[in-house]
Amino acid sequence: MEQGLKQIAERIKQAKRVAVFTHMRPDGDAIGSALALCRALDNLGIANVPLVESEIPSNLAFLDNVEKLQKTAEGEFDLFVTVDCADVQRLGALGDAFLSAPRKRIDTVNIDHHVSNTRFAKYNFVRNCAANCMNIATLIEYMGAPFDKKTAEYLLVGLLTDSGNFSHDDVDEEAFSLGAKLVKAGADVRYYNYNLFKKQSKARAALYAMTMSGIRYYFDDRFALIVVTQEAIKKCGADKSMTEGFVDFPLNIDGVEVAASIMEDKYRQYKISLRTKEYADANRIAGTFGGGGHVRAAGCMLFGEAEDVIDRLCYAVSQYLD
Repeated sequence: MEQGLKQIAERIKQAKRVAVFTHMRPDGDAIGSALALCRALDNLGIANVPLVESEIPSNLAFLDNVEKLQKTAEGEFDLFVTVDCADVQRLGALGDAFLSAPRKRIDTVNIDHHVSNTRFAKYNFVRNCAANCMNIATLIEYMGAPFDKKTAEYLLVGLLTDSGNFSHDDVDEEAFSLGAKLVKAGADVRYYNYNLFKKQSKARAALYAMTMSGIRYYFDDRFALIVVTQEAIKKCGADKSMTEGFVDFPLNIDGVEVAASIMEDKYRQYKISLRTKEYADANRIAGTFGGGGHVRAAGCMLFGEAEDVIDRLCYAVSQYLD
């Protein structure tokens, strides 16, 4: 059922031990949402465990307490909360633990901002906004938890990453107001801006240069895509998490409406990241293949030989360029 954040805040405050889940291959909004909520729970004296299936991306490893994120839900809980997760499948292996929760003993809550959210929990709050950390910030206020410096820092990470550093078209007055509040609470915008968007290793720089030299263009240059292979990642001494943000470069090329990053995750398995500029709907394109996300940013998985994957993706994109 749909539930307001005030009601969810009251339910959380009644909990004795909470598991906070977020999606596999987490980004800044996922990690920021989870750690900010856990910080609030700590401040209220409520036991909690943050959970994510995947390894922490290298670009987020600098965050304080990121090592607290665990891969298994061990022990007894009376509340499961997912943050920044559109469907149970995005939890990866942790999805089984979430779905198998004894409904009479463990309530489930889903707090998200993706238009593709499937409302998979007992209590759902889904609001389309620039970053899910905006929802979490409001939740924390309703919980009555202190809005301290560490909480503000986690929320800022999510706000900066999912808003594209306040550049996406869903950024509104609320996003800027929250940013101001986070700075007032002690979050250092310069520090997080540098570590999230500018700092990079020589390995990432080499992979970036190699990838961008092979940009492909289709449909009168309205669609641009990049391909990142396992071979290229290995050759540059990089890792898959270093490709975060790659897709933004082809999108910013003049005349491009849709950009895609095709990253080889495993043999014959590709992680697709989609971005759109003005009129094409990334969520609908990704939905063609069972994925989803936002109007301007979405993703999915495709399987098969690389050129077949590209052909299928090109056809899907072509349906949204007219």
